[in-house]
Amino acid sequence: MAFRGLYDNTLDAKNRLTIPAKLRNQLADGAVIALQRDAKRCIAIWCASDFDEHVTEVLGQVPRLSADYGRLERFLNAYSNEVELDAAGRVMLPAKLLEQAGLGREVSLIGVGNRLEVWDRDAWIAESAELPETVKDIGPGSSDGHTA
Repeated sequence: MAFRGLYDNTLDAKNRLTIPAKLRNQLADGAVIALQRDAKRCIAIWCASDFDEHVTEVLGQVPRLSADYGRLERFLNAYSNEVELDAAGRVMLPAKLLEQAGLGREVSLIGVGNRLEVWDRDAWIAESAELPETVKDIGPGSSDGHTA
């Protein structure tokens, strides 16, 4: 089942994020909180097994004996933490990852298919303002947003 939707949320004083009830089952077997490589003001929440598959796939595209492999391997593992949902459906977001991503208390949680992304709310507002215009030129279909 894919993660979908957009939810505005607030982290509590202990950096806990409440996961919407309809998304919790997907994280019941554990989750991984990880810094994103492609978005500066965002961290991701993955199902643990999906994150492991992602790491294997990404590293599989880089020559194993290269310096890039080691850097990427360190990034993917050092900037990720395994977490569990508590009884109230919350996950603790590690302070170091929050700091690294520049996230404040006010966040937007968005579904991105294989993961959730937690964005600083102001950063998400800025990022999402450009999405409708920029995505229509990506992939098949015409630039007016309609597919053939």
